[in-house]
Amino acid sequence: MSSGTDPARGSGPFGGVSRRRLLGTLGAAAAVATVPAPAPPADPAPPDGPPSPSAGPSRGGADTARRPAGRRPLYLGTYTSVEGGGKGIGLAEYDAATGRVTGTGTVVEVDDPSYLAVHPDGRTLYCVAEREEGAVTAVRRSDGGRHEVLGTRATGGAAPCHLSVHPSGRWLLSAEYGSGSVAVHPVGASGALGERTDRVVHSAPEPGPRQDGPHAHQVLTSPDGGHVLAVDLGTDTVYTYRLDGSAGTLRPVSRARTRPGSGPRHLAFHPGGRFAYLANELDDTVVVCGYDPATGRLTPGDPQPTGSGGGTNHPAQLVVTPDGAYAYLANRGHDSLARYAVEADGARLRLLDTVPVRGGFPRHLALSPDGTLLFAANQRSGTVSVFSVGRDGGLGPAGEPFASPVAVCALPL
Repeated sequence: MSSGTDPARGSGPFGGVSRRRLLGTLGAAAAVATVPAPAPPADPAPPDGPPSPSAGPSRGGADTARRPAGRRPLYLGTYTSVEGGGKGIGLAEYDAATGRVTGTGTVVEVDDPSYLAVHPDGRTLYCVAEREEGAVTAVRRSDGGRHEVLGTRATGGAAPCHLSVHPSGRWLLSAEYGSGSVAVHPVGASGALGERTDRVVHSAPEPGPRQDGPHAHQVLTSPDGGHVLAVDLGTDTVYTYRLDGSAGTLRPVSRARTRPGSGPRHLAFHPGGRFAYLANELDDTVVVCGYDPATGRLTPGDPQPTGSGGGTNHPAQLVVTPDGAYAYLANRGHDSLARYAVEADGARLRLLDTVPVRGGFPRHLALSPDGTLLFAANQRSGTVSVFSVGRDGGLGPAGEPFASPVAVCALPL
């Protein structure tokens, strides 16, 4: 890994990003895996996770009595530079009781906002500009529904496809797919972004035979707040960094190698903080990983199936319910949502079943804050499907899919 602004490696106008877009736009019109627990952390271990859920089959949708009433904001990401794409960040609302989505407008002053994140205080929205000259933008939210673009900052690399806000609220982290790099921007008191404070490029290890270069696909902070992890599809590696909270710089800590050619895409932590689940795009698998909060070291376990049955499938993202009892995987190609029981305090995933996503090519999944609704952004069908989440983790349709051009991200608040 090195700092700087090395040019993107790989083919295509965005150093390989064209493959990502084509993967989503072409065609548009019971297993168990366990990993050993990581070494005990220096500090006392966190409280035990939830009890193991029942192995029984799904019994349908959520118990609506446990859902809050009222309408809540929903933000939708898209590509603005592709045929049939959106005009900017889609604005919508969802009914917290029924899941029904209603469109309310668009923030048009942004380009290719393919991924969205919100500040911990809820006042500012952030989006990437997934273009050759990558950028990130801050958008101020208001109670009246008005949105003000606070400004845009260059990331220094190509095609940022993911971003997240550090739990402190002081730093914005972005992953640049085209250049295989991670950038850091400071967040001011108003929510606006300052000039980049750091950028690291994944120059090692060398990409595998199926990858044309490093492709950072996600960057997130561990639940304990102590480490930043970057998932790189091109190098089959998850990188761990320490973030200097004063300078906004990243220091390499460790690397976790996945199976060659697996193409790791997205990581989701169990709320207990000792395990995480990795979706591998290229070999159609998921992996349970042990995580040591003291060292930041991630330990991948054995690959396990996604429920696709062995057909052409590209897993996109995993999400975990707030209570840590269930996990869901978006299957692009099989066009389904896989449901897993989370067992052994997070150390084990058990595939329960899959349900049709009611759309084409589910690119992104998100749970409502209370965990009773699941949103799937379907890139090829240009829709957002909403599901109710039952007490047993079962998924049931919540209204008809909502039309949203080239839907690649759904962010419910």
